[in-house]
Amino acid sequence: MQLIDGKAIAAEIKKEIAKEIEEIVNAGGKTPHLAAILVGHDGGSETYVAHKVKACGECGFKSTLIRFEDDITEEELLNEVERLNNDDDVDGFIVQLPLPKHISEQRVIEAIDYKKDVDGFHPINVGRMSIGLPCFVSATPAGIIELLKRYNIDTQGKSCVVLGRSNIVGKPVATLMMQKGNPGNATVTVCHSRSENLKEICKGADIIIAALGSPEFVTADMVKDGAVIVDVGTTRVPSDKTKSGFKLTGDVKFDEVADKCSYITPVPGGVGPMTIVSLMKNTLLAGKKCIY
Repeated sequence: MQLIDGKAIAAEIKKEIAKEIEEIVNAGGKTPHLAAILVGHDGGSETYVAHKVKACGECGFKSTLIRFEDDITEEELLNEVERLNNDDDVDGFIVQLPLPKHISEQRVIEAIDYKKDVDGFHPINVGRMSIGLPCFVSATPAGIIELLKRYNIDTQGKSCVVLGRSNIVGKPVATLMMQKGNPGNATVTVCHSRSENLKEICKGADIIIAALGSPEFVTADMVKDGAVIVDVGTTRVPSDKTKSGFKLTGDVKFDEVADKCSYITPVPGGVGPMTIVSLMKNTLLAGKKCIY
């Protein structure tokens, strides 16, 4: 069994980006500028945005954090989105999810200029991705593909089971795994809460990508020997072994599954760091204006 070290790969990619930015700036080019809108004080969102701002510094980007209280109206937020759409200095921006319940996340996503949509959530980017055109690919699926690529994990003709059908991870990663290319060219099955014979389907998989948000859902009896496991889950569960009183737990029961695998991502330190660095890669592309 080999651990897939997302933290190490992410650090490597950030160095590559920083080197390219240095060359761009030295040649008289513009420093890429990423803006982030944060609404309210959700603990997870605060942490994610802090990591993104830190990564911008490591890559040599300019970053701007725009905060609003959770009583902001939908129209006020949409006005801010429109302001960023029209700000020529901002190359890309994100609106950190989740948003308060009185705001339509879909309406906000669709209001973002798809040419600045570095989260890759806009329907135009999703549509272009689905037919293999250049676009901003959402960060977690892009990070998963990059991990498979950098570890030279063969996906050609392999049976890949994706657990979860979310718009942010499940659907796009399934699309990327079935597209022509390497990584890609896999035979993909997407399973979800209504799927039957789940254990039998998983046992036939060469690759399992678990993105359910259900702690330790994947157990040893669902995994065949030599499988590749990518664990996207990051659920905070109570723990008396940490100072914070909780620990991050993946969708895979790591201790009993790991010995059966050829490769497996840990939680934390697997997919998580790659999600942030994939956002940085999209920001670089936005700054270079090389997609649109």
